[in-house]
Amino acid sequence: MKGSYFLIIRLDREKVIRTKGRAFELRPGYYVYVGSAMNSLEKRVARHFRKEKKLHWHIDYLLKEAGLLRAYLIPSEVKLEEKLSLEVSRFGEPVPGFGAGDVKVGTNLYRFDDEPDGTLEGILKEMGLDWKTVKSDEEITEIRW
Repeated sequence: MKGSYFLIIRLDREKVIRTKGRAFELRPGYYVYVGSAMNSLEKRVARHFRKEKKLHWHIDYLLKEAGLLRAYLIPSEVKLEEKLSLEVSRFGEPVPGFGAGDVKVGTNLYRFDDEPDGTLEGILKEMGLDWKTVKSDEEITEIRW
């Protein structure tokens, strides 16, 4: 299935996340990462839940240091990553330059003081999108659309 996704991440303390070419100073809080997978949404999101993996994307480096609480899988035949990121940017504090190399937005990572689920569900409803929420890679295999 093709689509986009949100990752809900909890960072308990201030941390510098070092990727191959950058360092990001992140404060404690909840983070929403916006991504897309136009080949296999389920496989991409399941990969994010795995602890053992080759570090490739910015998000891999963050997930090595922070807790992935849940993911929203948003099926779509069109790439919605940029539009979703713009919507999330209305509510969350952007982390400039994080994970947005292939889209026109300046970031795909946003910080929130509180759990962002109500905000995200409001965005998805407003956009008329369907979604499923999962808390593990095992739950992904159980999804029925």
